[in-house]
Amino acid sequence: MALPNPDVFARLERFYDAVPRDAAVAEDFGNLVLFVRDGAGWPFYARPRIGAPTPSAADVTAVRQRQRDLGVAEAFEWVHETTPDLLPVARSAGLEVLLAPLMVLQQAALVPDLPLPGARIRVLDPAAPGFADDLAASRAVAQLGFSAPSTPMPTADSDGKLVISTAGPRERDAAPRPDEAQVEAARQRELSGRHVTAVVESDAEGIVASGVVQRVGDVAEVAGVATLPSARRRGYASQLTASLAREALQAGADLVFLSAGDDDVARLYSKIGFRRIGTACIAEPAPAPM
Repeated sequence: MALPNPDVFARLERFYDAVPRDAAVAEDFGNLVLFVRDGAGWPFYARPRIGAPTPSAADVTAVRQRQRDLGVAEAFEWVHETTPDLLPVARSAGLEVLLAPLMVLQQAALVPDLPLPGARIRVLDPAAPGFADDLAASRAVAQLGFSAPSTPMPTADSDGKLVISTAGPRERDAAPRPDEAQVEAARQRELSGRHVTAVVESDAEGIVASGVVQRVGDVAEVAGVATLPSARRRGYASQLTASLAREALQAGADLVFLSAGDDDVARLYSKIGFRRIGTACIAEPAPAPM
């Protein structure tokens, strides 16, 4: 894996630091900064302060206590190539770390838009009357997609027969809906132009895949791409990712990146124009021993 220009990592650090700041209060804990969301929406993460030395185990412990006090997830993120010594520190402090392939778009290699039989890609319109319904469906797809393994495990039915259970439109439509404050917060993010949500909509099944791109200046991240388990292996995620990357480029970004869940997912992204440059570290408390 050839290392990119060091300026790429510096630009990514500025992006990660800037994304939460218009919707959060930044609290410093030693060499870590915790972004505490101000208002409705998903909670943010803690990450190293730009230009600071490697955070200590005491810094990690202090942030975790603050996150518990706030009742939010104990989440930490950083780029390994920028802060390599944080990995052993985080593990020693009781965190489990996902090492996610960090990939950047090679613009010349981005695949063209291809038709999706029986489906289409649509960007959500925050001014549309159906925005709340679209938001609810897209979030339910993401929740179901990320909570289910990409290869479903067979389970036994009431007669003892093995079946493969995959969540579909019924489970999507039964998921809890975001409240009015969450819808309005999402609407304002979309109206700002810095956040775009797109979905794959099937003629027969409705919204079956979703993803977002968030942009700060000329840097953009494709994130949260998920497919309803019952609609997997149709190429939806790949085409949606490519479409979101194209949206970012058209909005003025010249550095588009993403973090893949694992090496298998990274190989899929490499086929649509992304190249691995490093590792994104995503940490949370290790599960308690049984």
